[in-house]
Amino acid sequence: MNKWVVLHYLSKAMLIGSVLFAVPALVSLCFEEYRCVFSFLLVGAGVAVVFAPLAMIRRKQKGRIYTRESMAIAALLWVVFSLVSALPFYFSGVVVHLWDAIFESVSGFTTTGASIFSDVEHLPKGILFWRCFSQWIGGMGVLVLAIAILPSSNDAMYLMRAECAGPSVSKIVPKGKNSAAYLYLIYAGMTIVTLVLLRVGGMPLFDSVCHALTIAGTGGFSVKNAGLAAYGSGYFEGVATVMMILFGVNFSMIYFLLARRWKEIRRNTELKVYFGVLGFAALTVTWNIYPYYQNIWKSLGTAIFQTVSIMTSTGLAAADFNLWPLFSQIVLLFLMFVGGCAGSTSGGFKVQRLVILWKSGIVSFKKMVYPNSVNLVKSNDKTLSAESVHGVMRYLVVYLCIFVAAVLLVSLDNADFGTTVTAVFSCLNNIGTGINEVGPMDNYVFFSDFSKAVLSLVMLLGRLECLPLLMLMLPSVWRRDF
Repeated sequence: MNKWVVLHYLSKAMLIGSVLFAVPALVSLCFEEYRCVFSFLLVGAGVAVVFAPLAMIRRKQKGRIYTRESMAIAALLWVVFSLVSALPFYFSGVVVHLWDAIFESVSGFTTTGASIFSDVEHLPKGILFWRCFSQWIGGMGVLVLAIAILPSSNDAMYLMRAECAGPSVSKIVPKGKNSAAYLYLIYAGMTIVTLVLLRVGGMPLFDSVCHALTIAGTGGFSVKNAGLAAYGSGYFEGVATVMMILFGVNFSMIYFLLARRWKEIRRNTELKVYFGVLGFAALTVTWNIYPYYQNIWKSLGTAIFQTVSIMTSTGLAAADFNLWPLFSQIVLLFLMFVGGCAGSTSGGFKVQRLVILWKSGIVSFKKMVYPNSVNLVKSNDKTLSAESVHGVMRYLVVYLCIFVAAVLLVSLDNADFGTTVTAVFSCLNNIGTGINEVGPMDNYVFFSDFSKAVLSLVMLLGRLECLPLLMLMLPSVWRRDF
């Protein structure tokens, strides 16, 4: 491990992150919330003072970034930035307990949307904006933003692979730095479209900005206690549904759509499965909740919105599905696991991994029936290497081990079974909402500080897909000196 390279890039990314605190400070100033202004500026200035000297130090033998260094940078950046970003909650007096502030901050940047607030409508506007803005930043990632802004580097793709969600990250243009820039341009453009559509429908400007940010990051924080359901508008739910679907798609597909590269879109297996699962889930949930609503259109609209919201890991609520039949709740839990497409802002296990597991299972079955046959696992008309298939299986094992360990630790709080299991499941998949006491109309404030610490770690593991954070715990990784 080249520790100097890790420190150098971490400092540069944190220095860029320090500038981001000026945005909520400006929002707070507009609403004359001067204590919040001071809190945001103090934290931003503190980060700049600490990391600016480290970022500006030059070394002749700086070295290159490889897999170990990139994973360490990504993991340390997410941990440090999440901890630092909890301070405005604490300094502003909005949150009294530090672990509550850390939990809220981690939940925001990992786009989980689990909250300790029971009444968000009485929070300062600057804090409401910061919660949603943190989800927008975390949706694409601070490190990807740094890659797009910093001078060109040959190490860009290593850094992107460490932070971007999914089993694989590919360039959409030859240079990794340009790929990061295009990704952020698409991301920002789609966010602006969401904002305009919400504003045209009559949503207040501040509410439109906050909801556009959280929909883009597929995070789920809202400025209303009841989420979008508080507006009682089918138009807003329709806009949110369409945009959540798009933000759950691999951003490479959005780029190919804009570039009119139809061939890549048509042959993408993950995209077909993504829409297939969404459609099937929406229809089955509609059928199951129809007796509850006694209105086919209300049932269909609510089912589509909620299945999309859960599968894309946004977690916005149009209804309290705690009151729905058990079948519909099980379908939603399955969607929590599946998640969106690789290379999107969604959480979950990812559709691409499920496709690879399914196809590798079919190949294994054929091999049992016809031992001498040659069967290859293919995706998007390309043959996958054995390492790619084994990587997905290894990730599934690690994923399940973390889930079981976290459930055992959180169960020490003695909450009911459904609450404990779905709280961990929701945090690991970056959804934010579960069932029972952590349902769509509830929050996580009742958990102990120990459980909040465990769930915060689980959210970070889920967002970074386990390996970068786990790698930091291996002593052998840190043996090389500066």
